[in-house]
Amino acid sequence: MVGTETYTVSGPDGDSDEVDLPAGLVDLLAEQGENPSEVISDVVLQAFAQQAHAIAHHSQGETPEDVAAINEKAEELFEERFGQSLSEALGHSH
Repeated sequence: MVGTETYTVSGPDGDSDEVDLPAGLVDLLAEQGENPSEVISDVVLQAFAQQAHAIAHHSQGETPEDVAAINEKAEELFEERFGQSLSEALGHSH
């Protein structure tokens, strides 16, 4: 039976939350020498960038300016962290 590992996420306003993951899952996703917090941060940025992309480009209707700006910043942060554009990572662009 696999146990769990608990990670804590802290927000800029001092709030926090915990998430339990299967023990070993973070290690499966880690590159050599990468610490668990970096792995969690990578996954968080990937997930948020993908969600921002989906909201900005795959929702019905006109994309509001603030949503487009948030998506643009998310894509910029993604590229800074991973060395490739979100479009390259997703395999499509708009």
